[in-house]
Amino acid sequence: MQLYFIALRIKGIIMAINYMTKEGYDNLVKEIEELEKIERPRISAQIGEAREKGDLSENAEYDAAKEAQGLLEMKIAKLKTILGESRILDESKVDLSKVGILTKVSLLNKKLNSKVEYCIVSEKEANLKEGKISVKSPIGMGLMGKKVGETAQVKVPAGTLEFEILEISIV
Repeated sequence: MQLYFIALRIKGIIMAINYMTKEGYDNLVKEIEELEKIERPRISAQIGEAREKGDLSENAEYDAAKEAQGLLEMKIAKLKTILGESRILDESKVDLSKVGILTKVSLLNKKLNSKVEYCIVSEKEANLKEGKISVKSPIGMGLMGKKVGETAQVKVPAGTLEFEILEISIV
C-alpha cells in the first residue's frame, strides 16, 4: 500500500507532508488571505467598538469579540501549518496503473450493482458532493494501490462494501 502522508523528524520535530492539487493549494492560500485581510480587521473593529462602550469587566460584546479573535487566530495558525506541510503533487508523475492520490476512479458497487466515480484527494480538498474523497477516508484507504479489474472490500460504519475497479484516470 502506498502512503501519501509522510512524517519527517527534523531536529526532534515531526513534520507531516500532505500532497494536494494546485487548485487545493491555491484555495488554501486564498482562504488564509481572506481571513487575514477581511476577517481580522472586522473583528478588530468590533473590539474597538466594544471598548468605547466603557467598563470592559462587564462588557459582553467585548468578551465575545475577544473570543472570536482568539478563534480566528487559532484557525489562521492551523491553516498556515497545513499550508507549510503541503506540497503540490505533479500530475505528470501520477501512476495511473493503480489507485492513488489525484486519480479519478470509476467503480462498480457490487452490492448495489451501480457505478460510482471518486477522485482521491487530500483531506483538505475532500468534498463528497463533488465526488472528491480523502485519501485517508475508509473508502480512499481501501482503494489505494488497487488496479483495474481488482476488487476492493472496504469496511465502513454501515458494513463492508465491495467495489470493482473499472477505470483509473487523472483528476
